[in-house]
Amino acid sequence: MAEHSPRLRPPARARPTPRAARRRAEVAEQLAQVLLTIPEVAAARCVSVYASRPTEPGTGPILDELAARGVRLLMPVLGTGLQRDWAEYAGRDDLRERAPGRPPEPSGPPLGAATLADADVVLVPALAVDVAGGRLGQGGGWYDRVLTHVRPGAPVIALVHEDELLDVVPREPHDLTVTAVATPDGWRRLGPQPDADA
Repeated sequence: MAEHSPRLRPPARARPTPRAARRRAEVAEQLAQVLLTIPEVAAARCVSVYASRPTEPGTGPILDELAARGVRLLMPVLGTGLQRDWAEYAGRDDLRERAPGRPPEPSGPPLGAATLADADVVLVPALAVDVAGGRLGQGGGWYDRVLTHVRPGAPVIALVHEDELLDVVPREPHDLTVTAVATPDGWRRLGPQPDADA
């Protein structure tokens, strides 16, 4: 099944950037409001989040909302030897493009990959997600490696556009699933759910 992933990624990456900055801002605000209805997000004291790219649902408003609530925010940064690391968010003015083609990152000291275990909730980007929790990433496998540091029981929530929630996405043995998906239109838990009659 892995051989299908390269065929899926180019169309997803080719999503046209919405022309109107105003519409992108509206979508980002909608997503923030949806995320705040998720009980684990609303109660979180530490959240891992990322700086979105123009083709992704914007994360700026949720960063602002959570920071205003005093939530500790962890963001991915490029570490030594191209390894990924984490640093604390210190406001939008602190975010800078530290390497060509990379999304903006905070300037604070790197905290180490294991810091992800501090997060009560982990928000991750995706090109597509399926109803079983399968996540199609950019193809480098970075999130699949770092998600091994997520604290057991902490939800991993993929943020996508509504049309990126699919019936099935290809998965490889090393691919880790997400536990929920949020779009600007709503959110849902993914994968097997506890039996309500149990």
